[in-house]
Amino acid sequence: MPEGQIVNKIKKSKLETIDLQKFYDDTPVKELNIKDFLYQELLLKEKDYREALEIHDWSQYDGSYLAVFCSTDAIVASWAYMLVAQHAHNHADDVFFGNKEDILFELYRRKLDEFDWANYEGKFVLLKGCSDVPVPESVYLWATNKLIKAGVKKLMYGEACSNVPIYRG
Repeated sequence: MPEGQIVNKIKKSKLETIDLQKFYDDTPVKELNIKDFLYQELLLKEKDYREALEIHDWSQYDGSYLAVFCSTDAIVASWAYMLVAQHAHNHADDVFFGNKEDILFELYRRKLDEFDWANYEGKFVLLKGCSDVPVPESVYLWATNKLIKAGVKKLMYGEACSNVPIYRG
Protein backbone atom coordinates (compact mmCIF):
# COMPACT_ATOMS: atom_id res chain seq x y z
CA MET A 1 0.00 0.00 0.00
CA PRO A 2 1.43 3.38 -0.99
CA GLU A 3 2.38 5.74 1.80
CA GLY A 4 -0.35 8.25 2.71
CA GLN A 5 -3.19 6.18 1.21
CA ILE A 6 -6.35 6.29 3.28
CA VAL A 7 -7.68 2.87 4.25
CA ASN A 8 -11.37 2.40 5.03
CA LYS A 9 -11.12 0.04 7.99
CA ILE A 10 -14.89 -0.13 8.33
CA LYS A 11 -15.31 -1.56 4.81
CA LYS A 12 -12.54 -4.10 5.51
CA SER A 13 -14.06 -5.23 8.80
CA LYS A 14 -16.15 -8.35 9.18
CA LEU A 15 -18.94 -6.30 10.72
CA GLU A 16 -22.47 -7.01 9.42
CA THR A 17 -24.82 -4.02 9.67
CA ILE A 18 -28.59 -4.37 10.00
CA ASP A 19 -30.55 -1.22 9.27
CA LEU A 20 -33.94 -1.73 10.94
CA GLN A 21 -35.49 1.19 9.08
CA LYS A 22 -35.46 -1.05 5.97
CA PHE A 23 -38.28 -3.00 7.64
CA TYR A 24 -40.44 0.11 7.96
CA ASP A 25 -43.89 -0.08 6.38
CA ASP A 26 -44.82 3.36 5.05
CA THR A 27 -48.52 2.55 4.71
CA PRO A 28 -50.36 5.31 6.62
CA VAL A 29 -51.85 4.37 9.99
CA LYS A 30 -55.12 6.07 10.92
CA GLU A 31 -56.70 5.86 14.34
CA LEU A 32 -60.30 5.25 15.35
CA ASN A 33 -61.11 6.03 18.96
CA ILE A 34 -64.39 4.27 19.67
CA LYS A 35 -65.13 6.53 22.64
CA ASP A 36 -66.70 8.80 20.02
CA PHE A 37 -69.32 6.08 19.36
CA LEU A 38 -70.25 5.60 23.02
CA TYR A 39 -72.96 7.30 25.01
CA GLN A 40 -71.23 10.09 26.98
CA GLU A 41 -67.98 8.48 25.83
CA LEU A 42 -68.42 5.77 28.48
CA LEU A 43 -71.42 3.57 27.84
CA LEU A 44 -71.89 1.14 25.00
CA LYS A 45 -75.51 1.09 23.84
CA GLU A 46 -75.67 -1.60 21.18
CA LYS A 47 -78.39 -0.08 18.99
CA ASP A 48 -76.82 3.40 19.00
CA TYR A 49 -73.34 1.97 18.50
CA ARG A 50 -74.41 -0.07 15.47
CA GLU A 51 -76.18 2.95 13.97
CA ALA A 52 -73.11 5.15 14.47
CA LEU A 53 -70.91 2.56 12.76
CA GLU A 54 -73.35 2.33 9.84
CA ILE A 55 -73.17 6.06 9.09
CA HIS A 56 -69.41 6.40 9.72
CA ASP A 57 -67.35 7.26 6.60
CA TRP A 58 -65.23 4.11 6.29
CA SER A 59 -63.74 5.22 2.95
CA GLN A 60 -61.37 7.53 4.84
CA TYR A 61 -59.36 4.42 5.74
CA ASP A 62 -58.83 3.30 2.14
CA GLY A 63 -55.17 2.46 1.54
CA SER A 64 -54.21 2.68 5.21
CA TYR A 65 -54.03 0.61 8.34
CA LEU A 66 -56.65 1.22 11.00
CA ALA A 67 -55.68 1.39 14.66
CA VAL A 68 -58.74 0.90 16.89
CA PHE A 69 -58.75 1.77 20.58
CA CYS A 70 -60.80 3.37 23.32
CA SER A 71 -59.15 6.19 25.26
CA THR A 72 -61.69 6.29 28.09
CA ASP A 73 -62.23 3.91 30.99
CA ALA A 74 -65.33 2.49 29.34
CA ILE A 75 -65.92 -1.23 29.51
CA VAL A 76 -66.10 -2.23 25.88
CA ALA A 77 -67.27 -5.68 24.86
CA SER A 78 -65.13 -7.67 22.40
CA TRP A 79 -67.92 -7.70 19.85
CA ALA A 80 -67.75 -3.89 19.63
CA TYR A 81 -64.23 -4.14 18.20
CA MET A 82 -65.32 -7.00 15.99
CA LEU A 83 -68.02 -4.80 14.47
CA VAL A 84 -65.41 -2.16 13.65
CA ALA A 85 -63.34 -4.79 11.83
CA GLN A 86 -66.44 -5.92 9.95
CA HIS A 87 -67.16 -2.39 8.72
CA ALA A 88 -63.54 -1.53 7.95
CA HIS A 89 -62.48 -4.71 6.17
CA ASN A 90 -63.39 -3.44 2.68
CA HIS A 91 -61.47 -0.20 3.23
CA ALA A 92 -58.48 -0.52 5.55
CA ASP A 93 -55.52 -2.66 4.47
CA ASP A 94 -55.64 -4.23 7.93
CA VAL A 95 -57.30 -3.47 11.27
CA PHE A 96 -55.40 -3.60 14.55
CA PHE A 97 -56.23 -3.13 18.21
CA GLY A 98 -54.21 -0.32 19.74
CA ASN A 99 -52.94 3.15 18.89
CA LYS A 100 -50.46 4.18 16.17
CA GLU A 101 -47.42 3.40 18.31
CA ASP A 102 -48.70 -0.10 19.10
CA ILE A 103 -49.32 -0.74 15.43
CA LEU A 104 -45.87 0.49 14.41
CA PHE A 105 -44.27 -2.23 16.53
CA GLU A 106 -46.64 -4.87 15.18
CA LEU A 107 -45.83 -3.93 11.57
CA TYR A 108 -42.09 -4.17 12.25
CA ARG A 109 -42.57 -7.43 14.15
CA ARG A 110 -44.35 -9.05 11.20
CA LYS A 111 -41.46 -8.26 8.85
CA LEU A 112 -38.78 -9.14 11.39
CA ASP A 113 -40.41 -12.53 11.99
CA GLU A 114 -40.00 -13.28 8.27
CA PHE A 115 -36.31 -12.27 8.28
CA ASP A 116 -33.67 -15.03 8.26
CA TRP A 117 -31.73 -14.32 11.45
CA ALA A 118 -29.74 -17.55 11.12
CA ASN A 119 -27.50 -15.79 8.58
CA TYR A 120 -25.92 -13.92 11.49
CA GLU A 121 -24.81 -16.95 13.50
CA GLY A 122 -21.21 -16.50 14.65
CA LYS A 123 -20.95 -13.00 13.18
CA PHE A 124 -20.21 -9.52 14.45
CA VAL A 125 -23.44 -7.56 14.03
CA LEU A 126 -24.22 -3.88 14.32
CA LEU A 127 -27.81 -2.70 14.71
CA LYS A 128 -27.72 0.69 13.00
CA GLY A 129 -28.76 3.47 15.36
CA CYS A 130 -29.62 6.42 13.13
CA SER A 131 -32.84 6.34 11.17
CA ASP A 132 -34.90 8.59 8.93
CA VAL A 133 -38.12 6.80 9.93
CA PRO A 134 -39.49 5.90 13.37
CA VAL A 135 -37.92 2.74 14.80
CA PRO A 136 -39.34 2.17 18.30
CA GLU A 137 -37.16 0.91 21.12
CA SER A 138 -39.35 -2.18 21.19
CA VAL A 139 -38.10 -3.06 17.69
CA TYR A 140 -34.46 -2.88 18.82
CA LEU A 141 -35.36 -5.14 21.73
CA TRP A 142 -37.10 -7.61 19.38
CA ALA A 143 -34.15 -7.65 16.96
CA THR A 144 -31.69 -8.10 19.84
CA ASN A 145 -33.58 -11.17 21.05
CA LYS A 146 -33.67 -12.61 17.53
CA LEU A 147 -29.94 -12.06 17.00
CA ILE A 148 -28.91 -13.55 20.37
CA LYS A 149 -31.09 -16.61 19.72
CA ALA A 150 -29.53 -16.91 16.25
CA GLY A 151 -26.10 -17.12 17.88
CA VAL A 152 -24.36 -13.86 16.97
CA LYS A 153 -20.78 -13.68 18.19
CA LYS A 154 -20.97 -10.00 19.04
CA LEU A 155 -23.80 -7.47 18.91
CA MET A 156 -23.36 -3.71 18.90
CA TYR A 157 -25.63 -0.68 18.54
CA GLY A 158 -24.94 2.61 16.77
CA GLU A 159 -22.72 3.33 13.80
CA ALA A 160 -19.62 1.47 12.62
CA CYS A 161 -17.39 4.37 13.65
CA SER A 162 -19.05 4.79 17.05
CA ASN A 163 -20.96 1.96 18.69
CA VAL A 164 -22.02 0.55 22.01
CA PRO A 165 -21.29 -3.13 22.74
CA ILE A 166 -24.47 -4.99 23.68
CA TYR A 167 -23.70 -8.70 23.69
CA ARG A 168 -20.79 -11.09 23.27
CA GLY A 169 -21.58 -14.78 22.75
